[in-house]
Amino acid sequence: MKIKLTFWRVVFIVIMALGLYSSFIRYFRGLGAVSNMTDQFPWGLWIGFDCLCGVMLAAGGFCMVGAVYLFNVERLHSVVRPAVLTAFLGYILFIVGLLFDLGRPWYIWHQLIYMNFHSVMFEVGMCVMTYTTVLFFEFLPNVFEALNWQTPIKWIKKIYPVLIVAGILLSTLHQSSLGSLYLIMPSKLHPFWYTPALPFFFFASAIAVGLAMTIFESTQSAKAFGRHLELPVLVTLGGALLVALWVNALLRFEDYFRRDLLGQIFKPSYEAYFLWLELALTFVIPITMLSFKKVRLSPQWLYLASICSVLGFITNRLNIALIGFETYVGHHYMPKWTEFSITLMIVAMGFALFGLAVKYLPIFPEERHPLQQRLRTETASVVATPVLGHAGD
Repeated sequence: MKIKLTFWRVVFIVIMALGLYSSFIRYFRGLGAVSNMTDQFPWGLWIGFDCLCGVMLAAGGFCMVGAVYLFNVERLHSVVRPAVLTAFLGYILFIVGLLFDLGRPWYIWHQLIYMNFHSVMFEVGMCVMTYTTVLFFEFLPNVFEALNWQTPIKWIKKIYPVLIVAGILLSTLHQSSLGSLYLIMPSKLHPFWYTPALPFFFFASAIAVGLAMTIFESTQSAKAFGRHLELPVLVTLGGALLVALWVNALLRFEDYFRRDLLGQIFKPSYEAYFLWLELALTFVIPITMLSFKKVRLSPQWLYLASICSVLGFITNRLNIALIGFETYVGHHYMPKWTEFSITLMIVAMGFALFGLAVKYLPIFPEERHPLQQRLRTETASVVATPVLGHAGD
């Protein structure tokens, strides 16, 4: 089978090559050789983006599962499987990113033996590990259906209610606990982002991003794989996203008002510039867009609004993890190109694995047929045509 070399495949190969080179430096020469992190600035891009943003971007899984199985929103049933797939891949890649950031990653299993029940990090670690296991079992029916194994599917269905409750509970715990990590740093984190309400903000933002990411992945997969775009589903998600954004915006306004920071926000400063960017992308632009019915009924505008919202919350997490500490540390942190290359490699792996899963597994309703049938169909296509092309290449 001859593989067609497209522009994006070349980009993927380059990203993977640079990422593997940087990974070699990281594991054979240490963190100092591959990053600009220091003892004064020990948490950099890998914690800010790969971990904080990675977990947030994977929140669509528990949002869609909760909406369909707890709140009985049957219209969203078609997006549960892709949302669970995105969440499963997101948590696996979060763990991969964590292995790059830890000084001695081969000791990561120590939390199972040396348990510190008073540590927020212990709670986050255990919840992430357990929820990843839950996502694995929620994802398994896709594999069993592709292989046409009926008996294991029946076993999974028997424990599915337990998986649903456990998944939502664990997600709620560690999404909020990521914010709790920063509660011990009141003198280090800038007042724009330090607040006792951080755990609530992290959880509320995860729900909004989960909705936005579901819109994004539904639209993007429809373009890449030639699928039919379900407009009623997107309209429902767009309306829910508007409500979630308003809730987040009102919570932030109330927090700034209670801490007498509203006046400080409008004074030009280094931190204020990043806060303005964050608030514009997170609330002002997407809320303005989604307030118009014409936008909520348009797949293209919903797609743009979801991207803007996701970028805004990513900016928020990066502001908390990086910008908010620069005044205390006394210098600006700029990641090395090797840090960027490893992050890009992890993101590229996520897109590639999602594409492979959609290609060979019944992730979308219209594609639920055995893997053997797909393989036979592709084999026949290869015999008939020397160059195999796919939608989206």
